[in-house]
Formats: sequence, structure tokens, C-alpha cells
Amino acid sequence: MPVEKRHWYAVYTRPRWEKKVYSLLCEKGIEAYCPLNRVRKKWSDRIKWVEEPLFKSYVFVKVGENETMRVRTISGIVNFVYWLGKPAIVKNKEIEVIRKFLNEHDEVEAVPVDLKAESRITIRQGAFMDKKGKVVKVFNNKVRVVIESIGYSLVATVDRANVSLAENW
Repeated sequence: MPVEKRHWYAVYTRPRWEKKVYSLLCEKGIEAYCPLNRVRKKWSDRIKWVEEPLFKSYVFVKVGENETMRVRTISGIVNFVYWLGKPAIVKNKEIEVIRKFLNEHDEVEAVPVDLKAESRITIRQGAFMDKKGKVVKVFNNKVRVVIESIGYSLVATVDRANVSLAENW
């Protein structure tokens, strides 16, 4: 019987349970990753470096599809993060980027991308890959984008996950 392919998934945790959930997952033999950020905390009598979860209420797990029910039973886990009706797969490359970044930097801040009308974006996947565009409207999981090409404006609705803010345009 072939070994099932395992993927990284993000799971929601109860508030402030990230480290506890990570510990419980490891105890059960489930590969997990809780990105910890070193931050300086100041109290009235001292300053100390502490490790805090980079993503509030998120932990990453690497499991096969047949193990997802086992993960859901871990105390403190609310549910998987879903995308288009299925648990969202996080690419290995993205996990490695997070690990490398946290190894090289302290006091990192995770800021969600705020897409809104007029944002300049680059499409990362699909027929319009690497094309630049301007956001016309933002829906839950979709973004309507105007792509100016050969003197025409093409309007396309693109999955929000397939766009990133354009760095220089």
C-alpha cells in the first residue's frame, strides 16, 4: 500500500493556546510547527526576551488527509483553516520561508495583506500570471482586477490567494 502524501495545513486554535496545542500535537506524534517570534517585553522592574507565536491562534500541522480527524480531536484545536471548502494546504516552501525568516530576525510582525479597491497587484498564478493590475472590487475569496494590456482593459475575477501587492509599478 503506497504511503499517503502529507501536506502542511493551518489549524485554528483557541485564543492563546498555540504553544499548548503544539505541545499536544508533538505528544501525539503529529508533525507540527508553531512559529515563535522573539520579542522584548518590558515590565516595571525588568526587560526580558520572550517567545510569542507569530500567528495568533494558528499552528501548522503536516499530515495526510486520513489523519485530519485525529488532529481535530486534539484539545485546543478549533478547526482547520478552509479554502474553497477544503482544508487549505500550505506549501512546504512557505513553511521554510517562515522558519528562515524567524531564524534571522527578532521582533517580526505578521501583518495581513489588506487588499482594497485601487490596490496595485501582481497575479501569481493562472492565465494572467505575472501580469500587473489594479483591484476594482474585493469579494470574500475573489478580487475583481483590471489588467491593462495592448491598449485594452481586461477585467477578470481572480482568486484572492493568487494575487500579491505589486512592489514597484
